[in-house]
Amino acid sequence: MANEKIYEMVTESIIAKLEQGIVPWRKTWQGGMQPLSLASKKPYRGINNFLLSMQGYASPYWVTFNQVKKQKGTVKKGEKGTTIVFWKWIKFEDKATGEDKKVPLLRYFRVWNTDQCEGLKVPEWQTIKPIDFNPILEAEKVVNGMPNAPEIRNEGTAACYNSELDLVKMPKPETFETPANYYGTLFHELAHSTGHESRLNRDEIGNGSKFGSKEYSLEELVAEMTTAMVCGTIGIGNELIDNQAAYIQGWLKKLKDDKKMLVKAGGRAQKAADYILDEKPFQGE
Repeated sequence: MANEKIYEMVTESIIAKLEQGIVPWRKTWQGGMQPLSLASKKPYRGINNFLLSMQGYASPYWVTFNQVKKQKGTVKKGEKGTTIVFWKWIKFEDKATGEDKKVPLLRYFRVWNTDQCEGLKVPEWQTIKPIDFNPILEAEKVVNGMPNAPEIRNEGTAACYNSELDLVKMPKPETFETPANYYGTLFHELAHSTGHESRLNRDEIGNGSKFGSKEYSLEELVAEMTTAMVCGTIGIGNELIDNQAAYIQGWLKKLKDDKKMLVKAGGRAQKAADYILDEKPFQGE
């Protein structure tokens, strides 16, 4: 396969994760160890480290299908592998000079996390140094009081909202830098969930807007503005404001500072915040 095709595959796999709401540069929690090969115990490097880290599995260990078979294990039914890449040096003779030369050729193959497998011998590992997580009572009241709330699962190492399953996935609370960061991230994902057809029915959620598009940028802006509104209402906004401001600024650049779009996002964010807080709906865009 030509290098360009492999580059395209890698890019598409990264974008697919971003489209799920997994945004690596916004992470405020510990995400476990660097990805490791179960066979060699060596860490993956370069783009492979990034590709595997963002998959959200607790185990740092990864295996090829042949390695699973060698250990007489199995890949769980329905589990999909993750594509990684490597350079292979190809020898050839330069006909003009008669000299032996080497050129790099990009190759790819698939690996599975050991959490996707059964029957493997996996070493123990310590993924995090947990904090003493003390729930913020006002934040807990909001989460527990949200009407028609989606399911929330505290598992894995990724924070995202799956609109097809109407499911919010969060890392465990004790892996976050602070309790406020946990709730800020949770409210961001709950903000996305308000766009579900059973709630406020935003097109950007239902139609699966493409990452980088104006619609996707609008939805991210709505989610972050909603987070700021909810956190500000319950008094935990100050700790998060720098991160939120930088994140909002990034999506505003995508929107090319469209003032009409900002007003539209603000109206939608107010509706979303009112929904999460179980307040009277905002009468605006």
